[in-house]
Amino acid sequence: MSTLHNQPVSSTPTPNTSHRTGRALVALSAATLLFLAGCSAGPAGSEGSGQTATQSPKPTASNSPSDATTQTAYPIDVDTCGTTTTFTKAPERVVTAKSSTMEMMLALGVGDKIVGTSYLDGPLAPWLAAEPGATSQAVTTPLSEKLAGQESLLELEPDLVYVGWESNLSADGMGERASYEKLGVNTLVSPSACKGSDYQPNPLTYEDVFSEIQLMGRVFDAQDQANSIVENERQELAKITKDTRGLSALWYSSGSKIPFVGGAKGSAQLTMDTIGLTNIGADIDDTWGQMSWEKVIEADPDVIVLVDSAWGSTEKKIGVLESNPATAQLTAVKNKNYLVVPFPATEAGVRTVSAATDLSAQLAELEIAGR
Repeated sequence: MSTLHNQPVSSTPTPNTSHRTGRALVALSAATLLFLAGCSAGPAGSEGSGQTATQSPKPTASNSPSDATTQTAYPIDVDTCGTTTTFTKAPERVVTAKSSTMEMMLALGVGDKIVGTSYLDGPLAPWLAAEPGATSQAVTTPLSEKLAGQESLLELEPDLVYVGWESNLSADGMGERASYEKLGVNTLVSPSACKGSDYQPNPLTYEDVFSEIQLMGRVFDAQDQANSIVENERQELAKITKDTRGLSALWYSSGSKIPFVGGAKGSAQLTMDTIGLTNIGADIDDTWGQMSWEKVIEADPDVIVLVDSAWGSTEKKIGVLESNPATAQLTAVKNKNYLVVPFPATEAGVRTVSAATDLSAQLAELEIAGR
């Protein structure tokens, strides 16, 4: 995932993550570490307790939401996907790509630092509409429907380019990270989107999501807000009741000839596990991947989760399923056992928990014969 540190002092990693060596590290200065040690202990038995230096570290918060106001001690170095970026202060002019990064900033209360957006995946979450910067031109009028060109992006004089996919910062995207660094522009990739084996969550967990929120809280000097978000999302997550009917599901993201579906490593798998669905795409060793219609038909899922997007609406997907004689005979299609999730909520971030809450409620309303 990511590395964040002030000084090269070992941090206390989250347990049960030894298979993620090199993914994330938070190291604080010695003085800060000593201070936080006295106020960071979580409740007995919590996932953040019992940390040891021999396990793979993660950017977990050192303060709980009840602690005194916490400020970031700059400079800090942050490693996302293998590239280290140094922040001497909180970013002031940020260009984002993908909805997940824009919404992360809005949720942290720093949306007024956004000077440009691009490649948004859908409408803004209603609960973010009143946050600072949500109605700014930078947010409501993206630079581009797809990725903004590097030249137009640099005209905004950003001090940070913050993206939701690792491929967004490449020669085929908005330009390589090294080219921005040479110009004095910092870059960050959402840690959950890293593809390298040492950085990609395998699989994604809620602790990964929460760690990312807290990491960005440190970057933007909004640690208290980040901790508050995490605490609220933990409480919301605890209220979700898992369906016990033993239902299988297809997470249908896009594609007509060959569907692009949720695999074993990403938010699709995490969400289905949370609400009690068995993912028929679980043998795809990635966050997302292709699955032939023949395999879908063979699996015959009880439920189909439809990802709603501008380029692949719910109506379009239902049309694909119901117009094909073979897929029209699927159990889920015949009984219209559909759940719907907006595309922005499928990217790991501040909407991951709320997506599970929403889908759980939809699933509870489905009446499935014999289940």
